[in-house]
Amino acid sequence: MGPIAITQLATGLSVLAGAVLIKSVLDQKPMAGGPFPRCPTCNGTGRVTCFCSRWSDGDIGCRRCSGSGRAACSNCGGTGTGTPLPVQITVRPPSRPF
Repeated sequence: MGPIAITQLATGLSVLAGAVLIKSVLDQKPMAGGPFPRCPTCNGTGRVTCFCSRWSDGDIGCRRCSGSGRAACSNCGGTGTGTPLPVQITVRPPSRPF
């Protein structure tokens, strides 16, 4: 094996090791990061399969997905996080007729 082949092999192994390291970090931390959990609908990506990919003609692309076949998640709005919405619920005692 020549010096060029050894250099290419070393470069390939270092790229592979870097990819494994990044994958292990991403598996431990949510993709969206922050204090909020991943969106359960899109799993933190912010994108879901567009409705146009379900059409029977096999053609993918519409205005919603811009031809990519992936549209913004309607559950999280494309953020990838399942942000809780603050809601105030008030309960009043039932009024009694006289």
